[in-house]
Amino acid sequence: MRLWSLDPALLDRQGLTACWREALLAQAVLLGRTRGYTAHPQLDRFREHPQPAVAISAYLHGVRDEATRRGYQFDAQRIAQPLDELTHGTARIVVTAGQLDLEWQHLLSKLAIRSPAHRAQIVTTGPPTAHPLFVVVPGPVASWERAS
Repeated sequence: MRLWSLDPALLDRQGLTACWREALLAQAVLLGRTRGYTAHPQLDRFREHPQPAVAISAYLHGVRDEATRRGYQFDAQRIAQPLDELTHGTARIVVTAGQLDLEWQHLLSKLAIRSPAHRAQIVTTGPPTAHPLFVVVPGPVASWERAS
């Protein structure tokens, strides 16, 4: 499971689709609807949020917004909490610059193989930005990160 801290606009088609599926799985875990993946470390930051279900819904809405911008049809009905004042105004989750950089390098290495044209396009946009749910602060890679 990879719940990217990066802005979904940086993901290629495969990455965006996988992010949607994995965030839906994360939502199921956080809502107690599945017994698998309950100990996945990437869920820690959502569990630590004052309203985990609202936070994962806000995350999913961010992914869906990017999919819609690209002309894809991701079903908003699959998101537990509708896009409303609660999800739109939910407390942002902190992500460190070190974590964002690690994810950026990880994404670039994936794209070098599967989507070189997309990689070439996004590297010219400047430094990576975070998903709208996250606020970037200085710091090292997150303790929950397991990527090598």
